[in-house]
Amino acid sequence: MKKSGKNITKARQAVESRPYPLQEAVPLLQKVKYAKFDETVEITMRLGVDPKHADQMVRGTVVLPHGLGKSKKVLVIATGDKVREAEQAGADFVGGEEMVEKINKENWTDFDALIATPDVMKSVGRLGKVLGPKGLMPNPKTGTVTFDIAKAVQEIKAGKVEFRTDKTALVHVPVGKMSFPVEKLVENANTLISSVIKAKPTVAKGKYVKGCYLSSSMGPGIPIDTSAIEAAAKA
Repeated sequence: MKKSGKNITKARQAVESRPYPLQEAVPLLQKVKYAKFDETVEITMRLGVDPKHADQMVRGTVVLPHGLGKSKKVLVIATGDKVREAEQAGADFVGGEEMVEKINKENWTDFDALIATPDVMKSVGRLGKVLGPKGLMPNPKTGTVTFDIAKAVQEIKAGKVEFRTDKTALVHVPVGKMSFPVEKLVENANTLISSVIKAKPTVAKGKYVKGCYLSSSMGPGIPIDTSAIEAAAKA
């Protein structure tokens, strides 16, 4: 533990107390890396909204141009022709009522995303206690309740991520792996930040992005200068 403490202290000391452009922050994060595994890189944003009010909840999805460095395991629950469509689109698990029963009886959640057609949502809705806490419940707003199964599967496989504010108005989203080239991490992070900015609720007043940080699983948080991204998003 002592060595780990020294490592993070040294890494934090390399970060100045100023906001960095993404083009500077990503190489710095990679430079101060000390973990022995390929860490996940995350963006954390503190937003000027009150999530207690439904009309100030920030939520959406975005396809990261360079994915997340691993293919997500996708489950599709559907019936009829949509089962074959899901299989052809590359879904890892496909089924109907038997999949609902498997999740319900076995507490099975060995997948990263669940897509369902609207006609099976009555059954899938019963799985709220199992899927809800893990963030796996399908939702029309995130494109995971749809009849366009092929498109939904392909987007998730291509690197589609969901973002939403938590109770403290923070958004945490992975944007890739530490081993990614700088340009790919910059582009993924830029795409994510822009999407969150564009999702600003119309009722939100005052400063919207109160803070933005780039970090890794073990590394320090690096403050990000979002002014140029905000300007571009509003243009």
